[in-house]
Amino acid sequence: MKFAANTSIALGEPTVGEKKLTFGVSSMLLGDKFLGIEGDLEQTPQFFGPGERQTVSGSAVTTLTGNVIIAVPKAITQESLRPYVVAGVGLMHARVSTQVGLLDTKSNLLGLDIGGGVIGFVSPRAGARFELRHFKNLTDDASGAVTIGGTKLSFWRLTAGLVLRY
Repeated sequence: MKFAANTSIALGEPTVGEKKLTFGVSSMLLGDKFLGIEGDLEQTPQFFGPGERQTVSGSAVTTLTGNVIIAVPKAITQESLRPYVVAGVGLMHARVSTQVGLLDTKSNLLGLDIGGGVIGFVSPRAGARFELRHFKNLTDDASGAVTIGGTKLSFWRLTAGLVLRY
């Protein structure tokens, strides 16, 4: 779920800060020590609306990031929940379709994500993961975004997911 979004894209549609369902997948390589890596892909449909102004007819934000994970070593947590922090960079793609069509936007931004969570297993192969992350763009996209001022896109993402271990 994404929430607390802030953006200069999509004419400042007032519904952009509302909670929206997010879909995604992550692949993590995390050993028994403290360091790991992760690839994360997620998409939030209707990120920018439609809202009260009815200017946005369709939208989505997709993120693809590569991350570094620092976790509490397994020697300390044993078989209980294993806390971690995660940070990385990657692509943030925002797409907005408007009723008028002249204000349609497709924007590719370099993004930063940082957060933390816990991972735990209920069997040798299956478990759960809970996480809170913040995403924010690092670059401006003057070519593709219809904005007032520079391109700004940031939001929080709360995740709960199934973990499968190989």
